[in-house]
Amino acid sequence: MNSKNFGGIKLAEASFNSGKNIILRIEMEGNIKFAEVASAIAHAGGDIVAIDIVDAGKNYTVRDITVSEAESGLQERISDALGQIKGVKLEHISDRTFLMHLGGKITTIPKTPIQNRDDLSRVYTPDVARVCMAIHDDPSKAFTLTIKKNTVAVISDGSAVLGLGNIGPRAAMPVMEGKAVLFKQFADVDAFPICLSTQDTEEIIHIIKNIATAFGGINLEDISSPRCFEIEERLREELDIPVFHDDQHGTAVVMLAGLINALKLVGKSMEEVKVVVCGIGAAGVACTKMLIAAGVRDIVGVDSKGILSSDQQHDNMMKQWFAENTNKDRQTGTLQTAIKGADVFIGLSSGGLLTREDILTMAEDRIVFAMANPTPEILPEEIEDIAIVATGRSDYPNQINNVLCFPGIFRGALDCRASTINEEMKLAAAEAIASTVIDEELNSHHIIPSVFNKDVVIAVRDRVIKAAIQSGIAKKTPREYR
Repeated sequence: MNSKNFGGIKLAEASFNSGKNIILRIEMEGNIKFAEVASAIAHAGGDIVAIDIVDAGKNYTVRDITVSEAESGLQERISDALGQIKGVKLEHISDRTFLMHLGGKITTIPKTPIQNRDDLSRVYTPDVARVCMAIHDDPSKAFTLTIKKNTVAVISDGSAVLGLGNIGPRAAMPVMEGKAVLFKQFADVDAFPICLSTQDTEEIIHIIKNIATAFGGINLEDISSPRCFEIEERLREELDIPVFHDDQHGTAVVMLAGLINALKLVGKSMEEVKVVVCGIGAAGVACTKMLIAAGVRDIVGVDSKGILSSDQQHDNMMKQWFAENTNKDRQTGTLQTAIKGADVFIGLSSGGLLTREDILTMAEDRIVFAMANPTPEILPEEIEDIAIVATGRSDYPNQINNVLCFPGIFRGALDCRASTINEEMKLAAAEAIASTVIDEELNSHHIIPSVFNKDVVIAVRDRVIKAAIQSGIAKKTPREYR
């Protein structure tokens, strides 16, 4: 890790948002030199990121020392090292990430203060009855008189959480809360995390249908494949509000945005490229459907057993769909067979599947989206001199991050009261994301905008609303589009 000197103390150049940072609260007697403490931490393997004085008196000082925790066992070693210094007391060790999650990450704040009886009567009984009857007489008024117009349910069963697998609903809650925070932060959409204590497909569909009344949209999250396909499809058919499985479509939209810009750099078109998709799960199938919708004609899919073709039969309905709609030349073999001569590699599988030599067998002007997490199919530093590379990780350029998609796509869908999120809206979202990287900024290390680029949500919302109106699924036309 890089470091710099500050007042004679070596400080690591680590991000304050790093999940690897811990905070040591230390009380030191007045005769103790801080350099002795810093040296003990360094010898234990810790890099000091920041030093903050919490309290001080004539004979003592209390400091919070932020340390980058780069390896396991560091906390114990630091505790032992500081325990050897007489006059130094380690009060406690805090994990910055756990501190952020104390009590959860979201709360409910009233829009209207209740300061007197008149306020109370209008917010609740008796006057609220008039509002109830207005909605009873005209159910569409629920969009204007309740939270429905700006509220999304973030729903999971905890069966496929990040790279953690089937960890269950309770353990999935921090992820769903985080998603709710992102909805609010990036698009001012109010989102509620809901984790269901069932992994039965019919039960999940039944529950969501019965709670959908309160929400303007449903964001499905971290539901295992292939159940996620049926759950989303059934809910899309049976509900009149947008249902969006972000693990599928968010990934696909941002992938396509990156590919639009990558192809612009190498001077190729969607219609002429051969694309290899590795990993035929929820995201792999969704990415393939997006590629086909965008005009790609030559796609070959690979799973753990090799290349998929229509000559094979699959128990998984989505793999069967994939086999029947791709691999027009009925190619057979391994990933290495598929990738020879390909223009684009889309990886949604597992780490370390490819070598530099494999990438060299691709066509010139290679595009490699190695999106497996936490370890990509091939590390960018191995091939960045011979290919345009994107990953799913934030510590490399060109991160394929769903945060670029779901806030804006739901903002647009809610604002025009779209009854669903269709292919036209997803394509529009991808084009919008791509457009925020202007030609003057476009290069091999910048084909995807930053998640903190405020133009992204604005552009996605705009294009999504236009696509919804043009495709006839918008129930409302916002004033600026009339």
